[in-house]
Amino acid sequence: MDGDFWRAKWRNEELGWHRATPNPMLVRHVSALGLRTGARVFVPLCGKTVDIGWLRDNGCRVVAVELVESAVKQLFAGLGLAPEIRSDGALKRYVADGVDVFVGDLFDLDAAALGEVDAVYDRAALVALPPETRVAYAARLAAITVRAPQLLVTFDYDQNAMNGPPFSVTDAEVAALYGVAYDVERLQSAEVEGGLKGFCPATETVWSLT
Repeated sequence: MDGDFWRAKWRNEELGWHRATPNPMLVRHVSALGLRTGARVFVPLCGKTVDIGWLRDNGCRVVAVELVESAVKQLFAGLGLAPEIRSDGALKRYVADGVDVFVGDLFDLDAAALGEVDAVYDRAALVALPPETRVAYAARLAAITVRAPQLLVTFDYDQNAMNGPPFSVTDAEVAALYGVAYDVERLQSAEVEGGLKGFCPATETVWSLT
């Protein structure tokens, strides 16, 4: 999977992962991050998620990164914001009131450009990546955020029953990816109503990484 795969998904509007309402796991468990008003929350591989608007409406500043520029344009349109567009090294940067989104590869984003963040919210990034990329991703995220606490959402299902993304990430893999750098706590697990993509039985889990 490369950038062309994701650009084709957006071009063809194959956006089965997108929710029209804020993720219930975020709404229910955001308190685990201990955020103060004005806290800066990093959302990797953000797409046009309405979770960003929810976080902003609840007193957070949001910084994010997304590979596909059309997704970022749709995100700001959905928020009703007209961003200023800047060049930031290998990345573009869309900036508006309370929302700051880098356009490009997360691996081109460094800690200096990202700036200090108080927390990370990962609903659709880890599970979007194939197994061979997840180790590097987890390490990169810990490095550029200086191990800021995370709220992480994963899915667990029979990978033989459906091709990802989203990919299945087991409890054991979460522990292996993050257990050295963070204390890992499962906050909630629930069956995905109707199954992933409307047919594949799966469990959705939200984790606290501190």
